Order: sequence, then structure tokens, then C-alpha cells
Amino acid sequence: MATTKRRINISLSDELNKILSSVSKRDGAPIATTAVSLLESALAAEEDVLWAELADERLSKKTKWLTHKEVWGK
Repeated sequence: MATTKRRINISLSDELNKILSSVSKRDGAPIATTAVSLLESALAAEEDVLWAELADERLSKKTKWLTHKEVWGK
């Protein structure tokens, strides 16, 4: 059966393989499903870090802050 999902090959250390297997058994899910779930969680956390760094950079710049009334005229 064909799939539209992109497939990748990764090499795991023995330790990571044991952990991934344990988590998948605990959750009653296939190893691939568990790996995808963990990757999604890790990438979401990484995205949060990147957005926070961008916000910190913007806040550190000298700028004139505008009030709500100045922006929207209300």
C-alpha cells in the first residue's frame, strides 16, 4: 500500500533503541509511530525556543513603543 508520508532512515544507538522500544511498548504503539510523536514534540519545543529568541531580539532593540490608541485610533 502506497503512502504519501515521507520516509527516512535513521541509525539509533543501542541505548536509544532500547528506550524507544520501551516507550512504544508502554504506549502500545508501533515504534515508528512513537518516533514520529517524539520528533513532533521535540520540534515543537525547538520552535518555541526560536520564537522566544526572536522576541528577545526584537525587545532588546531601541524602539518607540506605540499605544493602542496611536495604532488603532480608538
